[in-house]
Amino acid sequence: MNMHASLAEAAIPFAIPVNRWDEQVVSQKTEAELLLYRSNLLGADLTVTNFGGGNTSAKVTEVDPLTGEGVEVLWVKGSGGDIGSMGMDGFATLYQEKLLALEAHYNGDEDDDKMVGFLPHCTFNLNGRAASIDTPLHSLLPYKHIDHVHPDAIIALAASSGGEAATKELWGDEIGWLPWKRPGFTLGVQIRDFAKANPQAKGAMLAGHGIICWADTAKECYDQTVRLIAEAAEYLNAKLASGPAFGGVAVAPSEDRTATAAELMPRLRALMVGDRRKVGHFSDDEATLEFVGSKDFGRLAELGTSCPDHFLRTKIAPLTLDPDRLSDDAYLAQSIAEYRDLYAAYYERCKRDNSPAMRDANPVVVLVPGVGRMTFAKDKATARIAGEFYLNAINVMRGAEAIGDYIALDEQEAFDIEYWLLEEAKLQRMPAPKEMVGKVALVTGGAGGIGAASAERLLREGACVMLADLDGAAVASMSAKFQDKFGSDVVRSVTCDVTDETQVTAALSACALEFGGLDVLVANAGIASSAPIGETSLELWNKNFDVLAQGYFLTAKHAWPLLEGMAAQGGSSVIFIGSKNAVAAAKNASAYASAKAAANHLARCLALEGAEHGIRVNVVNPDAVIKGSRIWDGDWRQERAGAHGIDSGEELEDHYRQRSMLKRSVLPEDIAEATYWFASNASAKSTGNMINVDAGNAQAFTR
Repeated sequence: MNMHASLAEAAIPFAIPVNRWDEQVVSQKTEAELLLYRSNLLGADLTVTNFGGGNTSAKVTEVDPLTGEGVEVLWVKGSGGDIGSMGMDGFATLYQEKLLALEAHYNGDEDDDKMVGFLPHCTFNLNGRAASIDTPLHSLLPYKHIDHVHPDAIIALAASSGGEAATKELWGDEIGWLPWKRPGFTLGVQIRDFAKANPQAKGAMLAGHGIICWADTAKECYDQTVRLIAEAAEYLNAKLASGPAFGGVAVAPSEDRTATAAELMPRLRALMVGDRRKVGHFSDDEATLEFVGSKDFGRLAELGTSCPDHFLRTKIAPLTLDPDRLSDDAYLAQSIAEYRDLYAAYYERCKRDNSPAMRDANPVVVLVPGVGRMTFAKDKATARIAGEFYLNAINVMRGAEAIGDYIALDEQEAFDIEYWLLEEAKLQRMPAPKEMVGKVALVTGGAGGIGAASAERLLREGACVMLADLDGAAVASMSAKFQDKFGSDVVRSVTCDVTDETQVTAALSACALEFGGLDVLVANAGIASSAPIGETSLELWNKNFDVLAQGYFLTAKHAWPLLEGMAAQGGSSVIFIGSKNAVAAAKNASAYASAKAAANHLARCLALEGAEHGIRVNVVNPDAVIKGSRIWDGDWRQERAGAHGIDSGEELEDHYRQRSMLKRSVLPEDIAEATYWFASNASAKSTGNMINVDAGNAQAFTR
């Protein structure tokens, strides 16, 4: 595809959902299982709903465990679930009769928050899944099956000045139109009253919010939801076909946009000072480039988002940057400062007497014409999801502008959702983040042994990790293993020869592009060789120094600019994986031991340079890490066994175990513990130090 041509010639169309209902799959399912099947189908289709968005329900006759009699139970998606991936335990179950009785406690929209407190009293069968704020939208309607979703095509209608007329044109009296109302009991009452007054209706558009529709069976409800979304998408596509969206192209996509983003993101991240560090996410998808490069970009971006689902994750509005001023550090600092001031002013204008304290004022979404979309949040998944929701918002704006004027969420309404006391209570219930959440690490030699163990230790505490290794297949395999264990967001890999400066800079750029910057560098890539001095060739000598000294130098040098910027956020950490042989002489290993000693002294020099920038540089000195080590799988094992005159198998392992003071084997996981300590805040006042992890070797005692 010629992206420049496509952006100039026509607007990007809305995708049309496909009906995926399979009668063979559902033939033996119960009503509750049909609800789950329907929910998963809807939630797995991004043309139908976005991550965590939407809710579904069914009213099912169940046996009351107290009376043994049949009762009507509302099965409805519980709070915080995702209909695309949840199981049966994702539904709240509540006595429908008790839910209907709650209206006796309701005296108007000022009672919305109060009504949420009654929902747990309606729980059926001791179900621990909390009911969501949208439960009244399902309980108050008399229909058996209900879907409430927020697809882009629907919200485009709901957020346009021409939306009500378009709804009438599309569906006549089949689908009604209700003005904006925050989710809660009052909205449920309004929908119930609309349905009662319009018995022919099969659903209602909720201005700025989404659509709700109902049917008598699970299949009819699913079919109707998919049909309505498809019809909205086809209608908007016909409107968009006449020409480019957003007034046409003003700035074409830059061919260097990924390099620009990799250079820009760490500088922005460094400026976003707060309680915790941010992790970044970058996207230059076609829809984003169309939007940020358009003539109407400035006007629309300033308006912010419309749907509450979007707004809660993207803040009141994005930060927009001038692509011609990205190299100006003062401009970037001023832009972040001004955004924070604007956010504080918004908080002061809109706060109420009981509003929670102002939260982080930094931008979540940063948009750059010609470059794309950057998002920053407490962790990688949150940053990625925020970006996806802003992409939804872009799609909404495109469709809304095709039939009228885009209408953003009213500022006060937006604030009342962002600082909703119920939302605040949910935030306060969240567990404290792990130690390394918000931090980014790059580990060289990350495909196995000490590197992989160190990466796993950092991942276990919440860090994002870029694995770098000379063996591309091995490091990709290790990355896949960690993604299965820790999630696909937090691990990436890159092939990198640390002796090649171009590959080192590329690895660090990849880290910056994937995660927004760098906080921890673990220089671990290594080799080992053993030979008497007379048999040590210049080539072997240089090879050791190329990898173990020059490789550490190159990774530290090119990581330095990324690490320097984090001084205001508590600094950063460099950990060199050294060796006992860097401190204690080793027979028949002059090249290896000398190169390791050079790297250790480089670490001390860098500790002096880094202190003023908050960069701590420390060394972990292992000894004889045999099990799990890729280095010991090769010639090094045979060579060291020969140097000691023993067998290279278990006898060698026992030799090293017995020569240690503690008589214990040293494992990659032991080195990883020391590495993690130097990466963590526990060692915040330690730099220029060495830790020996060798089970005790008096020869290697530091002096």
